[in-house]
Amino acid sequence: MNDHPLLRVNAVTKYYGSRVGCTDVSFNLWPGEVLAIVGESGSGKTTLLNAISTNLMPTSGTVEYRMRDGQFRDLYRMGEAERRFLMRTDWGFVHQNPADGLRMTVSAGANVGERLMAIGNRHYGNIRQEATQWLGRVEIDADRIDDQPRDFSGGMRQRLQIARNLVTGPRLVFMDEPTGGLDVSVQARLLDLVRGLVNDLGLSAIVVTHDLAVARLLSHRMMVMKEGRVIEHGLTDRVLDDPREPYTQLLVSSILQV
Repeated sequence: MNDHPLLRVNAVTKYYGSRVGCTDVSFNLWPGEVLAIVGESGSGKTTLLNAISTNLMPTSGTVEYRMRDGQFRDLYRMGEAERRFLMRTDWGFVHQNPADGLRMTVSAGANVGERLMAIGNRHYGNIRQEATQWLGRVEIDADRIDDQPRDFSGGMRQRLQIARNLVTGPRLVFMDEPTGGLDVSVQARLLDLVRGLVNDLGLSAIVVTHDLAVARLLSHRMMVMKEGRVIEHGLTDRVLDDPREPYTQLLVSSILQV
């Protein structure tokens, strides 16, 4: 089955009136692969991520996902309820602001347990046990299971959001600036955790980031966007070590000068 891509994106375009969000983007994502989409603010990377993940209807183009039965489905021909179920089970979405991906007024355990209930788990003891195990996997002490996310630090909230997304064993995770707004030391710890979980679980992931160091650490392949278009695309180390486009060269050199 790994001879076939997990996701097929074909000529995805999004306009906001006359303004281009992204235009004519095509790529395949393979099982177990991590793709980074990089570029400056306004480059179109978040628009593209939202279009691929069905959070934003594209103006044109198709996004096809290989379901667990091996059949490809056009995501925008699915019913809304079917897409929502996919997002709660087979996919994850890690937001830059953890508050966008968590229920801030329920406990940490309930945040994780809700995803388990979405796939039919109803036994309270089993749900709490699995939630406890996942809190441990993201380095949150078990005695914090009944605390609310609003009492957590930014880094802990982000780790809780990751646990909430991964507890159902998704095959594909979308990440929008997952380390944005965190202190450098917290970023490093979170990135190491994410990289370990992605490898251990064999996840496919699409990571949007303006931070090339994040892209290098997490991704196998990279797309560089400018003004809504993909201007360079290749293996991450190749793009960063031998950028071909002047814009990419400028991005890389600006990081090296920091």
